Amino acid sequence: MRLAVQSHPGQEEGAKMTLTKPRRFVLRTVLPLFALIVAAAIAVFLLLLWSSTGANQVAIERQESLLGLVVSQAQFTIAHDQESATVWDEAVNHVKRPKDVTWIDSNLGSWMHTYFGHDAAYILDGHNRAIFAFAGKAVADPSAYGAVASQVTPLASKLRDMLRHPDPEGYGERVLSPGASEILTLNGRPAIVSVKPIVSDTGDISQKADETFLHVAVRYLDATFISELARDYLFTGLRYATSLERQAGEHLYPLKSSYGQTIGYFVWKPYLPGTTVLSQIAPTLVGIALFVFGVLAVLLTVLRKRSLKLRASEARLNHLAHHDSLTGLANRAHFVERLDSELANVKNESLAVLYLDLDRFKQVNDTLGHPVGDLLIQELTGRLRNIVNDPSSIARIGGDEFTVMVPNFRSMAQIEHLCERIITAVRNPFNIDGNHIFIGVSIGVATSPQDGSERSELVRKADIALYHAKSAGRSRFAFFGKEMDVMLQERRTLERELRDALKSDEQLQLQYQPLYSAKDRRIVGVEALIRWHHPKRGLIAPETFIPIAEEAGPIEAIGERVMRQALSDTKGWPISTVAVNVSAVELRNPAYAMKVAKLLLSLDMPPGRLELEVTESAFTDTGGQCEHNIRALRALGIKIALDDFGTGFSSLGRLQQLAVDRIKIDRSFIQGFGQSANDEDIVEAIVHLARAKGLKTTAEGVETSAQSDYLSAIGCDDLQGFLLSRPVSAGDLERLLRTSVEFGAFGKGMN
Repeated sequence: MRLAVQSHPGQEEGAKMTLTKPRRFVLRTVLPLFALIVAAAIAVFLLLLWSSTGANQVAIERQESLLGLVVSQAQFTIAHDQESATVWDEAVNHVKRPKDVTWIDSNLGSWMHTYFGHDAAYILDGHNRAIFAFAGKAVADPSAYGAVASQVTPLASKLRDMLRHPDPEGYGERVLSPGASEILTLNGRPAIVSVKPIVSDTGDISQKADETFLHVAVRYLDATFISELARDYLFTGLRYATSLERQAGEHLYPLKSSYGQTIGYFVWKPYLPGTTVLSQIAPTLVGIALFVFGVLAVLLTVLRKRSLKLRASEARLNHLAHHDSLTGLANRAHFVERLDSELANVKNESLAVLYLDLDRFKQVNDTLGHPVGDLLIQELTGRLRNIVNDPSSIARIGGDEFTVMVPNFRSMAQIEHLCERIITAVRNPFNIDGNHIFIGVSIGVATSPQDGSERSELVRKADIALYHAKSAGRSRFAFFGKEMDVMLQERRTLERELRDALKSDEQLQLQYQPLYSAKDRRIVGVEALIRWHHPKRGLIAPETFIPIAEEAGPIEAIGERVMRQALSDTKGWPISTVAVNVSAVELRNPAYAMKVAKLLLSLDMPPGRLELEVTESAFTDTGGQCEHNIRALRALGIKIALDDFGTGFSSLGRLQQLAVDRIKIDRSFIQGFGQSANDEDIVEAIVHLARAKGLKTTAEGVETSAQSDYLSAIGCDDLQGFLLSRPVSAGDLERLLRTSVEFGAFGKGMN
């Protein structure tokens, strides 16, 4: 072959090209694949490490919660044990005879140790002096009480005060008598100390608080208690320590009194399921990393499921009486208790209460079902936990109502920033069971001491602020102001004046905002917008009076006036579309489609020129009348546009089920370009999906050239916004149309 190559120059050149192909293959294929596999292996390893760390943390937190629960239960159990002998007429009679040591020891001393495992017991007279002592597994001289008297006496005094002022509501079904219990350090050892009165079980013996004998039970937590705890709950190497010193792999859990004082620490080697699993699969990963990249994903999925199961176990542990069963958040009762506590805390110089209410959550349940609604609430809870510094301050107090407490906030700007973050987080779509769900949240805020220092007052004012936030539009927040109570009365006045305005031909007027083609910036349509020029108040925004009209009833009369005037004004304009907003209240009228048909006929207007803009709420009418009207209108040739798309409840996948011809992308997404990491992607997804379904798209709120250029590039059909033109009168719009026709494109819009 070498001779042949040397004899023929053409063959030599071909051989050189052949020799370069393996090198090219290595550079273009082998090395990139090798680099990809190495990168994937590193990524998988890091993901495994992250998942195992998360699983370990969940397991540790669960064991911590279990320790706290066991200690708390032990306090209750010791007090319950005491009542088996302290609520007894014979005990009352015998303790009055302190020389009867044998009986006292058999029933109130050694018996408590033998049967219940108490380590010590003392009986105090009305002056809190010991008349009997059991310590060190034997009867001791009453003077032995002196070693613990300084720690126990405050509990005894507390109990006597309870006896002097008994709780009129009692102490619960399982508690027979009042008691005082605390975790203390006795003689350098941690202990549960419980003090109970020795009282009559029949009520035949009359006793005064200062004459009642008290029984003191002591259970040390560093001896048999730890052994039993380690044996019953599988705590490896469990021990008690008074300092923070620990060995490698050990974990500390502080043992605290009810006042928050740290007594000592439980120390143990926690079970780490993530580490265990990782150590088991690591050798396998090393052996098969070159050819079983797909298997790694399966193993990672298995590990992830184990981690999720551990998290689910943690959630079930947290679903106690004071927590919501669905989310694990504090419930209404816990919120009330926590708020009272925070308001009573003199260290709290300021406190804010945020009242959250989800927008259009009811439609999610109505259209997608309650299971999806529950999943949505759970995912929303996760987002709130990521935003609020102290997740324990979040509470779910209703189906779609939440509260957040912010104690010791620095400034109102801090609360405003928190509200904005919550609104932004909730506005991003929720991907649940393949449904992209869009909801919003409205927030009312009340602060202490500015708005009051009593719980019911703060909650009421936060609720009023929430009402005003929802009245101003979706996805907003409002701080309570003294004027808000006045505004409620003002709303009623505005409703009356709106009815008067309907009788006038001067107050309610129309303006038209042009709709421009994204391709060549020609005016292709207009949207009719109603404006209320009040003789005294001036211009009143539709966002203010339209909701009032929908609630009070005049919306149908307003809608008919707007449509009649819009069709009359635009009849001779060189445009293809006249858009009119329609309320869901109007669409619920069974005769609405017939009314529109008669109006078009009377004005000799082609139905295909009219476009009705409806919101997603029209498709959630439980009676189905809205959808019936929409189908009838489309059958006439009238186009239907879905307004404010992206801010409601429906998913992108539901577009194929909605009888619409156009979707209008809400201005909140357009304004978020360059600020939110998701808004551009969301808008592009909406445009592509609409095109695939044969729907037109319009972007609202276009205010910058960058927004306009991007929307044109991704294939949006039409644009609308202040960059192009503000809403103008019919006369100004006609002049703008003449300018657009004369110059052939946008460029002299009325900004």
